[in-house]
Amino acid sequence: MAASSDVKETLGDLNRDTFVPLLSRLIGESKYVQNNPPELIPEENRVVKHVLDSLLPYSTTTGGGPLLLNHVNYFPGRGNLIVEYPGTEPGKILSFVGCHMDVVTANPNDWEFDPFSLSISGDELRGRGTTDCLGHVALVTELMKKLGETKPKLKSTVVAVLIANEENSAITGVGVDALVKDGLLNKLKDGPLFWIDTADKQPCIGTGGMLPWKLHVTGKLFHSGLAHKEPELLNVTHFPWPGFYTELLTTRAAINPLELAMDALKDIQTRFYRDFPPHPKEQVYGFATPSTMKPTQWSYPGGGINQIPAECTISGDVRLTPFYNVKDVLEKLQEYVDDINENVEKLESRGPVSKYVLPDENLRGSLTITFDEAMAGVACDLNSRGFHVLCKATEEVVGHVKPYSITGSLPLIRELQDEGFDVQTAGYGLMKTYHAKNEYCLFSDMSQGYRVFVSIIAQLED
Repeated sequence: MAASSDVKETLGDLNRDTFVPLLSRLIGESKYVQNNPPELIPEENRVVKHVLDSLLPYSTTTGGGPLLLNHVNYFPGRGNLIVEYPGTEPGKILSFVGCHMDVVTANPNDWEFDPFSLSISGDELRGRGTTDCLGHVALVTELMKKLGETKPKLKSTVVAVLIANEENSAITGVGVDALVKDGLLNKLKDGPLFWIDTADKQPCIGTGGMLPWKLHVTGKLFHSGLAHKEPELLNVTHFPWPGFYTELLTTRAAINPLELAMDALKDIQTRFYRDFPPHPKEQVYGFATPSTMKPTQWSYPGGGINQIPAECTISGDVRLTPFYNVKDVLEKLQEYVDDINENVEKLESRGPVSKYVLPDENLRGSLTITFDEAMAGVACDLNSRGFHVLCKATEEVVGHVKPYSITGSLPLIRELQDEGFDVQTAGYGLMKTYHAKNEYCLFSDMSQGYRVFVSIIAQLED
């Protein structure tokens, strides 16, 4: 079998003369793999075609080499690609998974260069998908191509899984979730699985869960200048909306849903931070922030500036470190809302005419909380062989190793971990350009990523 040094010598360095043209072809498809349904549904097979063009000459499909290629489609035009370089020792395996062939949207009017074609400025490779994640697709393709070309005798089978549908979960059963369900990745449980879709060249050992929420608040519509308890003393000559005079004679105050929303949310957040405080393991994993609950959007049906609306909605998310359970948070948030509804008269209000209960009219302000699809965070196993070889390879190639954790969320990997996979995560784009305008990566970083992969393969031969 090949010694560690022999593997490194055989696989060498990333070939710029083949990597950049391949990446150029992939970025040329980025316009057609934007993922934002229902308007934009990606056609990942446009990317698969270019990858197959690179790998087929070294595959069993053409008889030109040892690579086993499995193009798996669950929806027309939306394929996944499993590439396998067979080793000699049964059950000995490692895999590079998670390089996805869809991208987030890009508006060319907002960019300083064309997002849908590769441009080069020195070390910078620029375009939508260079960092996330078509750059990694090209990188792993080059690795598998080099294995197919040079045919080193490895004990370990090396598998690459290029996936569809990572950037949006509105449509399911397309990508890695379907591959796992069908058992197509089962044998990857026998070795470390490296999820290649983060950034900055260091091991990412923890990610956050996400629970999107909407808090709908119902109050009582009324005139903002008349929101007190003595309407019979008013001399009203202007009726701001039809039926106002009748409403005025029968109504004794408003319930301002905007104020109720603010006061209720403050109470909910206070309870959240009491029940989900910073966890001791967050320091071990290097999380920069603890779990958070915060609003990010506000909406209401519209109306005049002098009108207290009848309802409003605040939306936001919970970002949860992986040491807490998303289901527990969901149940607690519902518990908070139920308690506020039962005791809304005890909620702190904003002043003498800010009232959330109108006993004379038998009216109470109320809250309803709903949730979109939740995503669990992940804490990688710091005692696994996969983690140790990734750290050693990173230190060897990059010069230092400093694992980090973020409360940003990566879809799918917690499910893989729960299924029994040893998931480790890394990536070689730039965090500062992730999902950003003017996205780019550095060829030098991608080249180091290639050498990290080679080092991982070499170490696992020992």
